[in-house]
Amino acid sequence: MFSDDFGGAAGTGVNRSDWLYDTGTGYPGGAGNWGTGEVETMTDSTTNVYQDGSGHLVIKPVNSNGSWTSGRIETQRTDLAAPAGGQLQVTASIKQPSPANGLGYWPAFWMLGAAARPVGATNWPSIGEIDVMEDVNALSEEAGTLHCGVNPGGPCNETNGLGSGLRACSGCQTGYHTYSVVIDRRNTSAEQIRWYLDGTNFFTVNESQVGTSTWQAAVDHGFFVILNVAMGGGFPNGVCGCGTPTGSTSSGAGMSVDYVAAYATSSSTPPPTGGGTDAYSTIQAEGYSAASGVATETTTDAGGGQDVGWIANGDWAEYDGVDFGSSAATQFRARVASGAGAGISGLVQVRLDSRSAAPIGSFALANTGGWQSWQTIPANITGVTGKHTVFLTFSSGQPADFVNVNWFTFGH
Repeated sequence: MFSDDFGGAAGTGVNRSDWLYDTGTGYPGGAGNWGTGEVETMTDSTTNVYQDGSGHLVIKPVNSNGSWTSGRIETQRTDLAAPAGGQLQVTASIKQPSPANGLGYWPAFWMLGAAARPVGATNWPSIGEIDVMEDVNALSEEAGTLHCGVNPGGPCNETNGLGSGLRACSGCQTGYHTYSVVIDRRNTSAEQIRWYLDGTNFFTVNESQVGTSTWQAAVDHGFFVILNVAMGGGFPNGVCGCGTPTGSTSSGAGMSVDYVAAYATSSSTPPPTGGGTDAYSTIQAEGYSAASGVATETTTDAGGGQDVGWIANGDWAEYDGVDFGSSAATQFRARVASGAGAGISGLVQVRLDSRSAAPIGSFALANTGGWQSWQTIPANITGVTGKHTVFLTFSSGQPADFVNVNWFTFGH
C-alpha cells in the first residue's frame, strides 16, 4: 500500500508528497507539548530530519543552549487499513539512537487513527493509537502498545495503554532491526493485533480484551504512520524518575530508518494452498531446498538468525513451492550485506522455475560496510501469480564473494 526507502540525496528532506512535517510543540488546537509533556520543538529543518544519501532517513534531536529541537513526520496517507476479512502489516527497519547519555531520548514508530488528523488528536485515545516501537533513555529496549477507549482508565488502562512493557532489544542501537505490527481481521468477530521484532511475535492484543465497540472505534479504519524522536515526557520520565532530559544528555544522536512499508491482504486474496511457502512472508535465506556455492552462518545482530554467505558469481539457492496467490506480486525485497572489496559488485536476481529462465527482477549490490552490515534493498519484478519454484541467482563480473543474504520477501 505504501513504501519509502529514503533514497534521496544526502542532506535532503523527505518527499512532501508522501510525508508531512509536524512542527512546533503540538497540533494546532491540540494539547501542548504533543500531549505527553515532551520538551522539544519539532522542525522541518534538515538539521533534524534528513536523508543520508545511503538509503536512510535520520531524525536527530539537537540541543542548542538548553533548547531542544527534533523531527516528527507523518504519512500524507491516512487510509492504511486492514480490510474486513484481511490483514494490514506496517513495518520498518530502524536503528535506534545511541547517545553516550540518553536520558530523555524517546524514539518512536507508531500510528494514529485517521480521524485524529482533522481535530489535532483531541479525540485521542478513542480513535486508536498503535505504537509499533518505542524506546526511552537509550536503554536498547522496545515496547509495543495499543491505546484506545477513554482517558484516564477505560479498557486500555489509559494513559499507559495495553502494552508489552519495555523489553530487551539487544543490538537495536548498533544495527537495523525490523519492527512490525499486523492488524488481523480475518475473523471479524475475533480480531487481533500482533507485534513482531525481526519476524518474532512478542505481543498480542485481542478484540475481546477491550470489547467490540471500543475495538471498532480504535482499529477498524485507516491509520497514518508517524516517525519521531521526542525528548522528555511522561514515558521516559516515568521510567527513570529523573526529570529528563538533563544537562548531561547527549545532543545529536539520530534514529536511522532504512525503510517503511505497509502491506494489505483482502478477503479476495486466497491464502497459500497445498502447504507452500507464502510469498509475502519473510522467507529465510537459509531455508533453501537446494543450493550451490553458498554456506550458512549465524548473524552477529540479535534476532537475525542465520544468513547465507560466501556468495559469488554463478552461485544460486532454490526455494520450492512459493505461493504468490492470485493477486500479482510486483515487488521483491531482500536483507543483504557486503564486505566486498573496492570495485567488486554484483546482481541479486530472481528467477522462476528454472535457473536458466530470464530474471523477473534484480538489484545491484556493492560494499555495504561489512559482511554483517545489513541493508534491506527493494526491486520491482514482473508481476507473478500462482505457485513457483523461486531461484535466487547471483551474477558478478569478478570471481570474489560479493553478498550475504539474510532473508527475502515479495509484495504487491
